[in-house]
Amino acid sequence: MDITPPIGTRKIGWLQDITIEKVRDPLFARIAVFESNGECAAFVQLDLLSIRWTQVNDIRRRVEAQFGFPGDRILVCATHNHAGPAVAGVEPLPRDESYIEDMVRKVVAAFGQALAGYVEAEIGFGHALEWELARNRRFIMRDGTVRTHAQADPKAILCREGPIDPEVAVAAVRSQAGRILGCLVCFTCHPTHEGGTTTASAGYPGALAKEMKARGVPVTVYLNGACGNVHHGDPFQQPHDHSIDDFGRRLAEDAAAAIRDIQYRPSVRIGMARRTLELPYRRITEAELKGKVFGAQRFRSDQLYEAGAPRLLEKMRREKTNKAEVQVLFLDEYAFVGIPAEYFVEYGLRIKEACYPKRALVVGHANGMVGYVPTRWAFQRGGYETTFISSSRLAPEAGDLLADAAIALIKQG
Repeated sequence: MDITPPIGTRKIGWLQDITIEKVRDPLFARIAVFESNGECAAFVQLDLLSIRWTQVNDIRRRVEAQFGFPGDRILVCATHNHAGPAVAGVEPLPRDESYIEDMVRKVVAAFGQALAGYVEAEIGFGHALEWELARNRRFIMRDGTVRTHAQADPKAILCREGPIDPEVAVAAVRSQAGRILGCLVCFTCHPTHEGGTTTASAGYPGALAKEMKARGVPVTVYLNGACGNVHHGDPFQQPHDHSIDDFGRRLAEDAAAAIRDIQYRPSVRIGMARRTLELPYRRITEAELKGKVFGAQRFRSDQLYEAGAPRLLEKMRREKTNKAEVQVLFLDEYAFVGIPAEYFVEYGLRIKEACYPKRALVVGHANGMVGYVPTRWAFQRGGYETTFISSSRLAPEAGDLLADAAIALIKQG
């Protein structure tokens, strides 16, 4: 379902007031619904920066009321596309309420279309490794701090801070006649193309879906992983950045290669587990409010960071904790883990390793958004993602609390 914002809609994701003046390519909601042996599960993917928990629950309630599909079996995620409309209030912009209502209405209608299109099908799972498209964007400096997108003298850089997740995981579905109906593609990388421009775009996830359609896959649901510190651009490697179309083409090649090796299954065991956590907020010092702690990195003016601080601090004092839903949808041995955060890749890898031999696949920016969740180690060095603002407000232990909950749910499932 097309959810492209109209010209004149504000964008978010760049900490600037930007208005959409043109559309490079359409933004979509894509939906996959599964039912087997009396159990069901659904994925809703949006070409947006994020989705709030209130919006997720609104979609779930409307779907259940209109179609009888259980809302708790629906995972709603954003691709984390930085070239989309203001679906949330992010400094310095408020969210666009009229767009959100239109988007939710279209998602519910698309869900109805998916249900109406039920056919007998087979499913299969495949994997590839992609080492060139994504890069860890944090660099340790010689003074012990970290700089994100290290725009600095190369002689001041010590090394790259962390890993990437190279897995391209694919779940493909075909009809009993052997025709591909669609697929889920899981990969981990920030989609920030066109983020700082006046152009709306679905970014590389949209290019991936377009390329897969040209290859005979009608619908590609893209599930982005723990990409909080993983990016497609790197000033110290060539090419510096892969274009939207090149990224989408190369990722489609990986997905197509994975599909070629798939052994399809006539049925699948479906399951669901979820838990709501209360994540602690950070204890904020005066130095953090002023951006003076060790390793603090602000991408915009001090005024932008400090303007919203009183309101944010009041919210933190009032609520005490930040609720966060961790949801797992099971398709046989594959566990799709919805995490409502810009989760650091180290946590995604930890979940995958800890749950073996089950195949955990982390879905970031899912069922809400609590902002950046860096590792405890990252907080010791600083960097953009750890610097206090509305999108970075949780305590250092939040990442482990989310991972622990995800691992426990998967092992119990």
